[in-house]
Amino acid sequence: MTLISMLLALIIERLAVRSDAWQARPYCQAYLKLTASSGLSKLADHKLGRYLWILLPGVLVALVLLLIDNRLLTLIVNTLVLLVGIGCWHYRQLYKQYLNAQERGDDEAAFLAMQQIRHDSRSTVEESNGLLLVWLNFRYYAAVVFWFLLLGAFGVITYVLLRHLNEQTVLESATVAVPADDVTAADVTGESVASDPLAGMETADVEPVTVEAAEPTAEQTLAEDAVFTETAAVAPTKDAVHYLLHWADWFPARLFGLGFALVGHFSRASNALLGYFLDFSANNQQVVTDVAKAAEPIAETPLQPVDDTSTMVQLAKRNMLFFLAFTAILTLSGWLR
Repeated sequence: MTLISMLLALIIERLAVRSDAWQARPYCQAYLKLTASSGLSKLADHKLGRYLWILLPGVLVALVLLLIDNRLLTLIVNTLVLLVGIGCWHYRQLYKQYLNAQERGDDEAAFLAMQQIRHDSRSTVEESNGLLLVWLNFRYYAAVVFWFLLLGAFGVITYVLLRHLNEQTVLESATVAVPADDVTAADVTGESVASDPLAGMETADVEPVTVEAAEPTAEQTLAEDAVFTETAAVAPTKDAVHYLLHWADWFPARLFGLGFALVGHFSRASNALLGYFLDFSANNQQVVTDVAKAAEPIAETPLQPVDDTSTMVQLAKRNMLFFLAFTAILTLSGWLR
């Protein structure tokens, strides 16, 4: 059942998910607004209660599924929850804009699209474009799938809420800020590429397209406004969010790094991974990107920098396929249900 839910969610997310209803952001925002206008705000403000507040949505869903005890309903709910958890249409669109700009040789549009990805992801580590996409692959696919396999819908809901809260609370420390009107200059029209860095799909040929300046979209405006409307609800949970998310990422980051070693340059990646394996304080993004860099070394000279985007996307693709195959083996052997 777990494998079926996972495969269905990944296929549907790749082929059919296009609206905000299938992204986690609006549901997380709704929970924050409910908290701000109800007695949950006291729970969120309490030093220890905030941990329960973060776990509450996942606990409620898991409890309902347990009480109903219907396999078909559990399959449907798990698939929908996972589908929403891995939804990252916003980043996929920005990456397609980046690829379109690269295809037609528009370096400025490509730069703006990638900078918007960096800004929206609230990346705290300076890394190349390819390594940034590897990190997003981890945050939106690998870690979510890991917690789904381990804890089901409860794991997905809790991790996704932590991820959303983290993206909001580190707004002030974002290394790059790109105005919305500048980002829309990178918007493109016409046929987009059939490539997805986060799902690790193959890159297809792209027809040249034109760049048109446009007003900020409703989605961009809503996303920026949400930063301010949610501040009151998010600020008290900053310590709890960072603490829980760090440990929620700790083991998956190292497991993901082991996958890089197995599908990439084993000796280099394993040496990089061993340096972090018992390090409980290292930044998990740094762990993932350092091991990925070691697994797929790219020669670069000061006079001729190399764009590692395509190479790192392919590495992430191989890694995800490896873990999907491993999950299938565990299911067939009876370790997963």
